[in-house]
Amino acid sequence: MAETSKIYSALSAIMSECPAISKSQKNQQQGFMYRGVDVVMNVLQPLMIKHKVFAVPEVLDSQRQERVTAKGGTLNYTILRVRYTFYAEDGSSVSAVVQGEGMDSADKSSNKAMSVAFKYACFQVLCIPTEEMKDPDAETPLHNSAVLQCADCGAAIKGSGTFNAQQIAQRAVDMFGRQLCVECAKKAKEGAENG
Repeated sequence: MAETSKIYSALSAIMSECPAISKSQKNQQQGFMYRGVDVVMNVLQPLMIKHKVFAVPEVLDSQRQERVTAKGGTLNYTILRVRYTFYAEDGSSVSAVVQGEGMDSADKSSNKAMSVAFKYACFQVLCIPTEEMKDPDAETPLHNSAVLQCADCGAAIKGSGTFNAQQIAQRAVDMFGRQLCVECAKKAKEGAENG
């Protein structure tokens, strides 16, 4: 029994030594913070070597679409369902199936989807701590209603050329904890940067 359970003790050891990985990188186009796959790999690789664990991906399903960007260009969109199997030195293993999505205007959408899938497989299998530790059940998605109102100024939240009103309101909830119109979101962002 001890020989077949090395993967469990190895993964537990990695979990006990893995530091929190915070959202330290910023998406320049949309302005949100994220944890990149490079950061995850740089943290995990030495721990996986130390505890003699490696992961093998297997793409179970692949979907690819071409979409048109707001500027009329072509965007490749790939969705992959990937099984990652984590092996210990004795051959014992644990698998996780995750989905990754990636978009790119050239030939990198599959690579991006694989990176996202691996990052989330690691986060979920190893319960990697984040500095935020938000519970998804703690947030209530916005309801689809005819008019979304700004929590600060009371005005109706309107869509822009890129995002609809629902997306703008949800993004404000994610960033500031309340639904805001574009102008109030800008003010809240400036206040946070200056405060």
